[in-house]
Amino acid sequence: MTTTLRPAEPLQQTPDGGRARVYDVCVNSRRVGSVRLTTAPGFGAGAGVIEDLGIDEKDRRRGRGTVAALAAEEVLRGWGCREVQISVPARAEAALRMAVALGYTERSRNMVKELPAEPPALPPGLEVRPMTEAEFGPWKAEAQEGFAQSWMKRGVPEEQARAKADASHRELLPQGLRSPGTAISVAVRDGETVGHVWTGARELEPGVHGRYVYGVEVSESHRGNGYGRALMLLAERDTLGAGEDRLGLHVFTGNTPAIRLYESLGYRTTHVNSYKALL
Repeated sequence: MTTTLRPAEPLQQTPDGGRARVYDVCVNSRRVGSVRLTTAPGFGAGAGVIEDLGIDEKDRRRGRGTVAALAAEEVLRGWGCREVQISVPARAEAALRMAVALGYTERSRNMVKELPAEPPALPPGLEVRPMTEAEFGPWKAEAQEGFAQSWMKRGVPEEQARAKADASHRELLPQGLRSPGTAISVAVRDGETVGHVWTGARELEPGVHGRYVYGVEVSESHRGNGYGRALMLLAERDTLGAGEDRLGLHVFTGNTPAIRLYESLGYRTTHVNSYKALL
């Protein structure tokens, strides 16, 4: 039997070169599932994404998902993509095994915490305040550069990494500190700034909304003193203050200290994000 992809809609294209299309997964022309292919938002046309790959229940466990994924990679190669990305729910054990078998490498995780009703206490002597306009410009430049560097360190080409950083900050901070749903808080100890945490409104899982930690940074001279945990507690307070009870974040797989911190605070992994070079 032959498994193929058949377009289920016209190709969608954006002015910046982005593409998207839904395909039916077919076996001998019989539809057995579907998949959506896109170029990765913010990364440019060189990175593709396999989304919503699903095989109908009666046709599962026959290797059709694997063949469909390989066919999807061929479509993305035809689009000129040099990399393919996937995001798999952490509970989808079969899909996670398939990703490993197909040569995908885990790059990062999405995590979520359901917050208690009572705001957590902050360390004694730690003061918090909103970021000022005078601080915003230098902070934004540093945060954007750090964001790009974090992707480059994990193998993303510089052009794609900087495009991702530029697009993310344009989208998330269109009005600077006055951007809707945004909070950037500064932690101060003994008159010195020890760190910043940036949260914003976001859909954390399909149909589940809350706040998201877009950036958390401890000043270099104050690292190793527990301020990372304090800033995450501050993010929880900001979230509860905004009337939400869920807080999400993204963490790179190699950042073991951060993952341990988040797990100790009660975060659970919701999605595993992986990639593969298209040779």
